[in-house]
Amino acid sequence: MNAFLDYLEYVKNQLADIGIIDIIDIALVGMLMFWIIKFVRGRRAGKLLLGVGVVLLLLLVSDLLEMRALHFILSSVVSVGLIAIVIVFQPELRSALEKVGGLSDNFKGKVVGDEAAAMREAIGEISVAVEALSKSKTGALIVFERNTRLGDIIRTGTIVDAHTTSFLLGNIFFNKAPLHDGAVVIRNGRIYAAGCFLPLSFNNDIVKELGTRHRAAIGMSENSDALVLVVSEETGSVSIALDGVLDHNISRVKLESYLATNLLGEDKMHIAQVVKGKFFGRKGNKNEK
Repeated sequence: MNAFLDYLEYVKNQLADIGIIDIIDIALVGMLMFWIIKFVRGRRAGKLLLGVGVVLLLLLVSDLLEMRALHFILSSVVSVGLIAIVIVFQPELRSALEKVGGLSDNFKGKVVGDEAAAMREAIGEISVAVEALSKSKTGALIVFERNTRLGDIIRTGTIVDAHTTSFLLGNIFFNKAPLHDGAVVIRNGRIYAAGCFLPLSFNNDIVKELGTRHRAAIGMSENSDALVLVVSEETGSVSIALDGVLDHNISRVKLESYLATNLLGEDKMHIAQVVKGKFFGRKGNKNEK
């Protein structure tokens, strides 16, 4: 009983010594661990982290049990392991560092001004185009550039730098058009490039039924913070890839809300009203007369 009371007294003294810096330190460590787990989940890095944990556990056990041969081998593996990790998992580490570097841009909040207006109009036009492409089962791959610049991807395609319209997107992805097999990159609300090649995901957990477009969309979202929109050529279904996760069967309403939230930083948008006003406004005015 006295030992338990002594332990409670020890815990009380330790808690009394905690200051504001200690609380911030604990919070930052917790956030770091959460970010690491979120990042590696569903990626090859997740299995890597599990393997590293097993090796460190065996290293600790071999040290406690004085298993000298095993401890020497594992120590040698750990000493060169960091270099091997950097080489083998260079794409994942590059993606992680790029996202860390882009954190400052996330504090800017909502997109405002002319840029926001251009993006709103682009969302409306893209929603109309995607709905038409989905109905005709025409394959499409649209990449929305966000904080991470996609210059390397743009250089693989053809610079367009045109105003975003549903008709232009329909022409680009027409199955006999020369640029229909590649991806369209949207930069600042404009169709900046077409026919671009995207990196494929090598995640073994991706279902085998998904085709090259979907695997490219996931790969692009793993290697950057881009939002990637996919229209299936086989089923006409619409999917969105973000942070290595593919969301299937996106409806028109959900698509508009999803794009507005992630591209404009707005929780609620009325893009449907903008589109309706643009395409049916004149007819409505005639009826009013």
